[in-house]
Amino acid sequence: MAAEIVARLDTDEKLGQLLNTAPAIPRLGIPAYNWWTESLHGAMGPLPTTNFPEPIGLAATFDPALVQRVAAAIGTEVRGLHALARQTGRTGRIGTGLNTWSPNINIFRDPRWGRGQETYGEDPFLAARMGVAYVRGIQGDAPGLYDVIATPKHYAVHSGPESTRHHANVYVSRRDLEDTYLPAFRAAIVEGGAGSIMCAYNRVDGVPACASDLLLRDILRGDWGFRGYVVSDCDAVGDIHRHHAFAPDAPAAVAAALRAGVDSECNGATLTDTDGLTQPYREALARGLLTMADIDRALVRLFAARLRNGDLPGLRPLSTETASPADVGAPAHGELALEAAEKSLVLLKNNGVLPLRGAPKIAVIGPLGDATRVLRGNYSSPQSAPPVSVLEGLRRAMPDAQVRHVPFGATWTDGDPIPTSALRTPDGEPGLLARYFNAAERPPARFAPGELDAWIERTGFAREPVVTRVEPDVNSRSLDLAQVHDVHRVEWTGYLVPPETGTYRLGLGGFNGELEFDGKPFVDLRGASWNSLPTLRTVHLEGGRRYPIRVVTEARILTGIGLLWKRVSDAPLDEMRAAAAESDVLVAVVGLTSDLEAEEAPVEVPGFQGGDKTSLDLLADQQALLEAARATGKPLVVVLMNGSQVNLAWAREHADAIIEAWYPGQSGGLAVGNAIAGHLNPGGRLPLTFYRSVDDLPPFGDYDMRGRTYRYFDGTPVYPFGYGLSYTSFEYAPLEIAAARGGAADGLRVTTRVRNTGTRAGDEVAQLYLGFPEGEGLPRLALRGFERVHLQPGEERTLVFELDARDLSAVDAAGTRLVMAGEHRVWVGSGQPGTGVPVQSASFRNDRPRPVPR
Repeated sequence: MAAEIVARLDTDEKLGQLLNTAPAIPRLGIPAYNWWTESLHGAMGPLPTTNFPEPIGLAATFDPALVQRVAAAIGTEVRGLHALARQTGRTGRIGTGLNTWSPNINIFRDPRWGRGQETYGEDPFLAARMGVAYVRGIQGDAPGLYDVIATPKHYAVHSGPESTRHHANVYVSRRDLEDTYLPAFRAAIVEGGAGSIMCAYNRVDGVPACASDLLLRDILRGDWGFRGYVVSDCDAVGDIHRHHAFAPDAPAAVAAALRAGVDSECNGATLTDTDGLTQPYREALARGLLTMADIDRALVRLFAARLRNGDLPGLRPLSTETASPADVGAPAHGELALEAAEKSLVLLKNNGVLPLRGAPKIAVIGPLGDATRVLRGNYSSPQSAPPVSVLEGLRRAMPDAQVRHVPFGATWTDGDPIPTSALRTPDGEPGLLARYFNAAERPPARFAPGELDAWIERTGFAREPVVTRVEPDVNSRSLDLAQVHDVHRVEWTGYLVPPETGTYRLGLGGFNGELEFDGKPFVDLRGASWNSLPTLRTVHLEGGRRYPIRVVTEARILTGIGLLWKRVSDAPLDEMRAAAAESDVLVAVVGLTSDLEAEEAPVEVPGFQGGDKTSLDLLADQQALLEAARATGKPLVVVLMNGSQVNLAWAREHADAIIEAWYPGQSGGLAVGNAIAGHLNPGGRLPLTFYRSVDDLPPFGDYDMRGRTYRYFDGTPVYPFGYGLSYTSFEYAPLEIAAARGGAADGLRVTTRVRNTGTRAGDEVAQLYLGFPEGEGLPRLALRGFERVHLQPGEERTLVFELDARDLSAVDAAGTRLVMAGEHRVWVGSGQPGTGVPVQSASFRNDRPRPVPR
């Protein structure tokens, strides 16, 4: 059927379908389609979607079945947003497709990478298992059909630095390529059956990833038998000539990509409906760099995908018949978000202070104690269910406790959405009055390069709004309004009514917006760039007073604006000490935000540059707070929110308890509150090695794995990969090992029993590590199995790990994967051997080396 569609297209129609914004073909009844849809840990669209923990937190659950359920829920919401776009006629816009550019299964090889939060951690085996779970969950289980098509990214050898991603030439050994950078992608394609894949910006051994015959032809379609479509990272095809100088011009670049196997080009200029983006393909055809057969091959793959996901009729019911906008933000999805957040928590230290008992007096300190935006992490919708901060979570989890908030001083992590409860319309209703003004003329389908802004200046906006409604806050929502054009102006008016008197930071996040406060201009973001830190000003506000506010933004096809604030203290350490004197315990909520560690961000603050980190230390003001809190003599519980490793050496020595909470999603604060209260027993494990300093690591831009991650790091970490404590204890029985009938090279069964020896029910993550025969460059050990189990006090469970030849294999210096001859070691326990946790071990011998197919 796809080939029949392609055969009916003329050249102009064909070329338009090669970009991420595929225009409608009315004569064939084919609607517009935008391949740019994101759902890393939640759907993103104009409706409040469910925000699950950032993937690094999902990895900490060590629970693939949970990740598959999360992905299935996300897929349901993606389909609901597509159904909405069908109703409003906006299927050509971002976030409306039935595919998604997720999951990110790059290996988080270095803690400095700002986008490491998007991944499933540093271990190829863990990343593979979680990636397969996500792919299966979001795509569904109908053979040959997809609920939503998954797109594992960024293929391959991509994990920072952000500042060099468009021109980096990454040389890796054959061993590292096969052993570290490819296994998760192979699993997502071969086991998970992913219908798509995204090629990366960087070069690999001198060749751009999106023009690499090795990656796209030999390995992907050859060794792995991939039959889906390939999409480029955004502007990666342009990088082939602009930054890599691999091709002399744009026509040669698109030809190199298409001939290597890229089927759909993501071009950033589509964000502003720029015309002429198909011209390089037209010139490549004219010059003989491409043939029509090259183009038809790509289009058949793309239209086959749209037939299989229900966007086009023929193979399954249309999504409008099987999905609804009512599916978005379903209550059951919110319950799942809380479960995922609870399972992601990692208890790193506890001297007995947790769980808190009785009705204690708790002082919540630190910049993130009452924060809500931090919960979301990156690649998430600014709209979700009402987010729950740690402060609010503790109050819900411990209603009999006295929970007091101590504001922090102004700092880089400030800026939370102003809740509806603090906003009033001109008529006194909760929220703000929003008025949408279309451009005075209907925008053209495409703008000449650089013409959009000039067109808006000439045209202006209508005098009367096309839509007037009350909205809960300031956010970009126009895609749910069929009558609002893609170029429009929005004005939000009403009042800010702070709940208490004090010092606040007030302003805007995003870009292209203005804020008037109390009748005067206050913040102007018309010159702000994408991914900038929020722009906030300090003001003194009186509780209960109505302050007039007006926010204006111009949607120039791309939109993004938010009204933010933060309650701060003029003397945070003094207020903390006063609160400590009247409290039984201090809960310090500290860490990072996804504004500081981010994608290619224009951020230059101490410890952060361009989205990446330059230091593992906490921000200096946070560290000073912790030290001052410790000096009060009151028990100190540290809750860490972050997407990457920070140096916890001081906290490990001085804090009474540490909970790693990641960016835990909309219900993260309640999950933390439940853990501190003892309503749940933390069972997460670290998917990363927590180092002391970047000085302990090789240079960031060096992709050699020596000296990195638990498999190759020869130093002493602050906390090791796989580490995590519990409110109970576990023990393991000796291992029983049985080789397959053909010998150990064909497979191995490892059996043990685990028992809860404590007095509380809890989750244990049994981890199986493999040690290899002596050989230069081999990892010191490698995760090859894990299982999360829930055990009541005294309960015992038999665990069986079935290892196949691939599980038992390692990679030699030539890049050949094989089950090596010699003595192997197996460990099963609560974490890595030698880290002070219960572990049992045994050995087996393999007498004949066995190659394992790539």
